[in-house]
Amino acid sequence: MQIIVQAGQAEQTINKSHFVAIAEYCADERAVGMSLRRLAAAHQSAHHLAYAFRLKTSQGIVQRFSDAGEPSGTAGKPVLQFLEGRDLINVCVGVIRYYGGINLGTGGLARAYGGTAKIALDAASIGPFIEMQKVRLDLDYKQLDTFTRDVARMQGEILDKAFAEYVTVIAAVPASEIPYLQQKYG
Repeated sequence: MQIIVQAGQAEQTINKSHFVAIAEYCADERAVGMSLRRLAAAHQSAHHLAYAFRLKTSQGIVQRFSDAGEPSGTAGKPVLQFLEGRDLINVCVGVIRYYGGINLGTGGLARAYGGTAKIALDAASIGPFIEMQKVRLDLDYKQLDTFTRDVARMQGEILDKAFAEYVTVIAAVPASEIPYLQQKYG
């Protein structure tokens, strides 16, 4: 599985219709909604906003698409097929269409929406997906600095600290690193 590390954008004109796409990382459905609202706000006079997204949740992979008023399966579905084909997760791709007065037909629409999404995905930086998990550890005060450096090195995040006799720390770290942390600090 892969994620988008840096967003990608694309624009193209096909038979007088102008298409604008953005592909970006979204951690959850709320982030997807915010991304699509930003895109819609930037292109208020556009006629259609088709989109597709894939998210990894605790219940599995959630994927959805919208054709935005275009004929069924001609706008969002080709975009979703690119996301599935590249095994991307936690990603949202929105494609705006400014109608140019010429009907593209169902095949032409699918090629136009899918092609613009492909260009945006090609422009994005893609990296491996790293499954993050929460870990709770009780540390001596003298271990806290070393632990903080270890979490930063593995690109994790300290979520909470409670100071008492020991420092209780909750951190989100790559799942593969939890045994190492538990062995070193546990």
